[in-house]
Amino acid sequence: MSPAEVENALLTCDGVAEVAVVGVPDPKTGERSIAFVTASGPTAPTLADITSHLAGIGMAKPKWPEELRVVDAFPRTASGKVQKYQLRDTLQSRD
Repeated sequence: MSPAEVENALLTCDGVAEVAVVGVPDPKTGERSIAFVTASGPTAPTLADITSHLAGIGMAKPKWPEELRVVDAFPRTASGKVQKYQLRDTLQSRD
């Protein structure tokens, strides 16, 4: 799976302003993907909204994120690049 492919598809989903997809270890499958999004309006999309959108555009189900996290903002470098490792760290700290 290419995170960029999924991110580009999710940017076309209603309610999504920005997105970052990260892979995290999974004991059953080896890795699973989680989508972090910022909402473009007052109501953030749900995982059901996201998966329905991806199904509607024909994206293969194995590429779909298995979890959705809505955030207010992304951690960024000084040049503005999203720091995906920090997003992964937030997931590991919850376990």
